[in-house]
Amino acid sequence: MKTILMVDDEDKIRDVVVSYLQKDGFRTLEAGTGTEALQMVRNAPIDLVILDLMLPDFPGEQVCQTIRKLSSVPILMLTAKVAEENRIQGLTIGADDYMTKPFDPRELVARVRAILRRTDDHYLLADRISFHNDELVIDSARNEVFSRGEPVNLTPSEYKLLLVLARHPLRQFTREELVEKVLGFDFEGDARAIDQHIKNLRQKIEPDPKQPKYIHTVYGKGYRFVGGV
Repeated sequence: MKTILMVDDEDKIRDVVVSYLQKDGFRTLEAGTGTEALQMVRNAPIDLVILDLMLPDFPGEQVCQTIRKLSSVPILMLTAKVAEENRIQGLTIGADDYMTKPFDPRELVARVRAILRRTDDHYLLADRISFHNDELVIDSARNEVFSRGEPVNLTPSEYKLLLVLARHPLRQFTREELVEKVLGFDFEGDARAIDQHIKNLRQKIEPDPKQPKYIHTVYGKGYRFVGGV
């Protein structure tokens, strides 16, 4: 059973969302402030955060950025802000999806399930996904990758690294998180070993490895995958 943290200072909204989530089989936690939300993220096993941006103690955007420093847990933002630039900003700072108020609770639950499918390490990608008009193609049914129409010979670690990044577009990963997901918890080397895997992967899939289109460096923190389907 997945645990969802609902963060909103309006009791009625929390009650409605929590009711729908529980009816759909989710376990729920609630927070009315950013401070409470961060305490729960630090101390409780959480599979997804639903985060309102208008909180009484500090902005939801700041909460989102702080969560991203602590965890790669998926985040669904809720806000009354409808401008396109607000949505883009939310996705840029690490949110996985964005819904505006008022919203249909049934759609919210559907979005939650979709995000969890995308971000679950055991969830398979579609048989074939492509980026930039088939410039980069990942065929998960055959465990094959193609760059500009040519097959790419990836090591198992490089292939897994690409899948982890591509499954979480725009999500910032620390080196330590990538080491755990790609090399395993029992890996005893330096976390910067992931840098060499990133370098090798860029050499194989990027049109210009010195100016990467897909795998971007988040300086001082780690990496994220950027690429339009």
